[in-house]
Amino acid sequence: MIILLKKTIKITMLFDFYGSLLTDKQQEIIKSYFFNDLSLSEIGANIGISRQGVYDHLHRSEASLKDYEAKLGLLKKYNRIRAKINDLEKIMTDKGILIEDKNEDLRKKMESIKSIL
Repeated sequence: MIILLKKTIKITMLFDFYGSLLTDKQQEIIKSYFFNDLSLSEIGANIGISRQGVYDHLHRSEASLKDYEAKLGLLKKYNRIRAKINDLEKIMTDKGILIEDKNEDLRKKMESIKSIL
């Protein structure tokens, strides 16, 4: 169950970065399966292909997303930046730099950076 959840999270994050590079049909199948939790049979009925056809499209779509990540590494870079920002925020909080009545401009800047990610 946890493995399936981790896979779902990874595919949805990859889709956020690279989904627009997929065909319209691949996008629809990924959205239907991972975001709307439809079964392969339900997706097939909605778009007029067999359950096996949906499975094949889904498998190729996932492979494409993973291939884009292997070549471009945007998700890996995003995760590294996010971790560095969290580390920086913890250090600044521990040192009292981000206290509300102190360095408000710095605190707001940190919040705006986090909201971008």
